[in-house]
Amino acid sequence: MTGQDTGAQPRPVAIDTMGGDHAPEEVVAGAVAAFREHGVRLLLVGPAPRIRAELDAHGVGGEIPVVHAEEALAMDEGALASWRKPRSTVAVACHLIKTGRASALVSAGTTAGVVATSRLRLKAQQGVMRPAIAVTLPTRPRPTVLLDSGATADVKAESLVQFAALGTAYAQVALGVERPRVGLLSIGAEPAKGNKVVRRAHELLASGQQGVEFAGNVEGDDLLTGKVDVVVTDGFTGNVALKTMEGAVRMAMAELSAAIRSSAPAKAGALLQRRRLRELRERLDSETYGGGVLLGLNGTVVIAHGASNARAVASACVLAHDLAAGRIVERIRDQIAATRTSRFGRRHAADKGDRDKADRDRGDRDTGPQPQQPPAPPDAGQ
Repeated sequence: MTGQDTGAQPRPVAIDTMGGDHAPEEVVAGAVAAFREHGVRLLLVGPAPRIRAELDAHGVGGEIPVVHAEEALAMDEGALASWRKPRSTVAVACHLIKTGRASALVSAGTTAGVVATSRLRLKAQQGVMRPAIAVTLPTRPRPTVLLDSGATADVKAESLVQFAALGTAYAQVALGVERPRVGLLSIGAEPAKGNKVVRRAHELLASGQQGVEFAGNVEGDDLLTGKVDVVVTDGFTGNVALKTMEGAVRMAMAELSAAIRSSAPAKAGALLQRRRLRELRERLDSETYGGGVLLGLNGTVVIAHGASNARAVASACVLAHDLAAGRIVERIRDQIAATRTSRFGRRHAADKGDRDKADRDRGDRDTGPQPQQPPAPPDAGQ
């Protein structure tokens, strides 16, 4: 990650040790790797006796603090779990952020449960209408940010504009891009293409008053070309696009692996190209990127894949640490403020001016003498 402030020393990252298909063993192993190999400060949230036993097994007992939490969000639980389990590991981790004891949350738990609990406990930043999950796509020459990938399925055009602001701040911190180019996902490059929401969002973004570098519409086949730095869409479309790309990548890698093993000459060729093949596998592996980041809340939340192994959890911990060090929450606050001032603030001011003018006009028309109001009756207690 290139955009972080290397001089910053963020507070520890809170880890939901009970989230994911392989919790807590793989989660604790990943946390230990992040601690040992990258120096990430951590707080492990979960049933204390069990988590301490896992830490002892890795030889780091007493080195990483544990915060006790009895309840956990099951992988098949949805958004209502945020209310049914107020003392879940995710809820306790959010409380640690809210009270200043932690800088970020990492969880491989159910996306719906993590999003709902985080929204309930951390609240949206001022001016943010809807949060969005940003994910990193393995494009060249540098990765591309896609959002929303599943937090908010139904959006308004103004929400897509805010997603562009969220994605801009994220690309600046996570990718080190000073002026990220933003594309709006649609069914055609022309401004008139897309549904009503997308067309209106294009109109707003193209006005040049949103504080983002808008590059126009992009299509589905542009997602992995690196044409823009940030791709904006609603959570329903983004999630479908993301899952489609993940499936396509898995199929391509499986076919490549089968082709390599198909004959002796193919195996010999692969041996000669093993370094390039290793680099390709690393670049296309989602575990390299740490997971999605829920943007727009008063705290940093990294949601790892439910099937995350120790390596993926370690990557998520490093991502959360780097985002906190880069002050992503503050950067988003500034970006949203610039967006509201450049577009929405002016509009609201203009609306207020119109209302004031209308009130004055009505006052000018009412030129006749106004009836005197009768004096207020004396207080009965006097």
